[in-house]
Amino acid sequence: MTRAQEKEQGTVFGDGLNLFGGEDTQKGTGSGIGVNSFLWRATLDTLSFMPLNSADPFGGVIITDWYTPGETPNERFKLTAYILGTALRSDAIKVSVFRQVNVGPNQWQDAVVESGTVTSMEDAILTRARQLRIDSATAE
Repeated sequence: MTRAQEKEQGTVFGDGLNLFGGEDTQKGTGSGIGVNSFLWRATLDTLSFMPLNSADPFGGVIITDWYTPGETPNERFKLTAYILGTALRSDAIKVSVFRQVNVGPNQWQDAVVESGTVTSMEDAILTRARQLRIDSATAE
């Protein structure tokens, strides 16, 4: 049986098992991040001023640690960004913002996040992602 016939017929494991690379990885269908790469990089760039707690490129989740702005030392912020797909679309990014205010020595209390904060963060990420896509197209 030729290789083409084997490929057409399939294998015991189906067509998806490819442990050691081969033709599929050469076509660019191998493993990589499971989300839109422009949104992923743009999110990391946009949130780079905050300390990073964890980043999962396969699940598309970026979690920052608490960040206290220099101009407002009595409040701190934490963000979680979810990249929800492989398309560069506005509904593929979701940001959650958490805010706390200092009410005593090492005592923090949850506080309301100003309206528009989440939207402006998502817009900043989308703007950066579009710029990264444009830059990659002109670099080719």
